Amino acid sequence: VQLQASGGGLAQAGGSLRLSCAASGRIVSINDMGWYRQAPGNQRELVANITNGGSTNYADSVKGRFTISRDNAKNTVYLQMNSLKPEDTAVYYCNAPSPLIRDENGSEYYGMTYWGKGTQVTVSS
Repeated sequence: VQLQASGGGLAQAGGSLRLSCAASGRIVSINDMGWYRQAPGNQRELVANITNGGSTNYADSVKGRFTISRDNAKNTVYLQMNSLKPEDTAVYYCNAPSPLIRDENGSEYYGMTYWGKGTQVTVSS
């Protein structure tokens, strides 16, 4: 299983960016998918996550500004970031904990937690 994130870049305060993360591999289904971020000197923190049923959860710092969504058919999760602030500057990572995987023999099992490589988001004041 691989997660490929894209869409980071530079934005001015008050601007918008949209991140995408596509999961590929022998995936049967993924329950939760999420976005985390890590700023220099800080621990990685949850930004938002979403279940395959569409239930969402957001960090207080992004509520009302960020929207997480997903396309289950494409195993892709999105993060629409509006009203960006300089404190949103970080490397953003997508995450898929324990996807259901089918191996080459047809057996299914829950895999490990997978992470994308990260995409840099920089917000200037």
